[in-house]
Amino acid sequence: MFTAPQIRVDWRASFDLTGQILFYLSVPLAFPLVLAVYYGEPLLPFLGAIAVTLGLGWGLDFVGDPEANLGPREAFLAVAVIWFLVAAVGAIPFVLAGTGTTASPVNAMFEAMSGLTTTGGTVFREFSVYSNSLLMWRQLIQWLGGLGILILVTAVFSSVGVGGAQLMETETQTQDVSKLTPKISETARLIWGLYVAITGLAVAVYYALGLSGLAPNMDLYNAIAHAFTSVATAGFSPEPQSAAAFAPIAQWALIPFMLVGSTNFILLYLFIQGEPMRLLQNEEFHFYLGTVGFFGTIVTAILVINPDIAFSSEATIRHALFNVTSIVTTTGYASTDYTLWSAAGQHMIFVCMFFGGMVGSTTCSIKSLRWLVAFKSLRRSLYTSIHPEAIRPVRISGNSVDEQTIRDIYGYLLLSIILVFMLTIFVVVDAARFQSLQVSEFDAMGAAASTFLNIGPAFGAAGPFGTYDIFPTSTKVVMIVLMWIGRIEIIPVLVLFTKSFWTS
Repeated sequence: MFTAPQIRVDWRASFDLTGQILFYLSVPLAFPLVLAVYYGEPLLPFLGAIAVTLGLGWGLDFVGDPEANLGPREAFLAVAVIWFLVAAVGAIPFVLAGTGTTASPVNAMFEAMSGLTTTGGTVFREFSVYSNSLLMWRQLIQWLGGLGILILVTAVFSSVGVGGAQLMETETQTQDVSKLTPKISETARLIWGLYVAITGLAVAVYYALGLSGLAPNMDLYNAIAHAFTSVATAGFSPEPQSAAAFAPIAQWALIPFMLVGSTNFILLYLFIQGEPMRLLQNEEFHFYLGTVGFFGTIVTAILVINPDIAFSSEATIRHALFNVTSIVTTTGYASTDYTLWSAAGQHMIFVCMFFGGMVGSTTCSIKSLRWLVAFKSLRRSLYTSIHPEAIRPVRISGNSVDEQTIRDIYGYLLLSIILVFMLTIFVVVDAARFQSLQVSEFDAMGAAASTFLNIGPAFGAAGPFGTYDIFPTSTKVVMIVLMWIGRIEIIPVLVLFTKSFWTS
């Protein structure tokens, strides 16, 4: 007699948590609603989104069980569902607005998922058709996606206890969060407060440049919009030309906030609490800044020797450092169209896509710590091949790295590269169905890496001032899924499709 396997995941706990998160999502939706009132723009896109958010939140909360235990499996399920549903809700204002390319549900979902995952790739073609409030909503969902959603989870729902810590560690990939304060909810509030404070500082700096006349078009609206996405290392801009729309000094001002947004927020908190050496002596921090400096220097040299580039000395250094910082930190701003650079310059930008900032930051991609562990492990392998009896643990900032962790990192690196190449093949094959669409292998690889690693701009028509709307609907649907999988570190999504997750 056949017996159905028993479900070992208490989905009611996950649904209850998801429902409450959706309830709280109605709060940030009030910000663009107020802007719509101020500018005399349509209110329906945001009122409709608020209504759907509250209704869906109530429904999930109704079927959920607040008394159910939120263990590791339930946390995985909640993370995956929350990120997908929040992106779906984020798409509603675009569809209800009914303007531009995002009037299409698939395009709206692409834009919202790109925003929430802090990817920054856009399907916009004409920015002028969008209202100020809708453009600000686009900025705000990136700010929320940068750190806000999971921090808000742990701050509000302290009752989930260990589950709350697991949710935060799924995003930050660090165990230090449990050591800052006795309660994970207190830790979350501290980090959330730091995030808000850095964003406020960015607004003040950018707006001051505008008031002083040094960056004339950096008004308060643009200052807020770019503070949201620079600290979140996200890259959306209400300006079609991204950071190139602003004076050089504004571009210089964006760089430190991109770097700060890609720094471990736990270490930033300890820095301002009087423990600066925890950050300054951190090997991952050194590796991360060294990566930016190394590629920045190489790209600068490439631009200097390129006879087709006529930048001044200051502009050469600025464009090289800005765009390398933007891509390494996965922000996705652009100070110039790097697709006009030589092949060497474009390939350096492509390589930068695979690094990312520190764990525990708002950045995406593979992350510096994984590369640091992999390189140190490779160096150890070379040493032990000569001295086979030597015992030489891999150490990061003086601490030994567990061998299982090293194997997991190698597995993550391999899986990431495989998924990028699989998406590349799909993009090329899918584009080949349309005679009017010309996508080279390099352009396809750039788009695949940029969406899966949550970078934003790619090459060709999807370059820094281009649009992903050129791709077929089927390609955009696959990219939506890959942005979702890539942002939450692959495992929390892929594990849901294993039988053992549900039954063993």
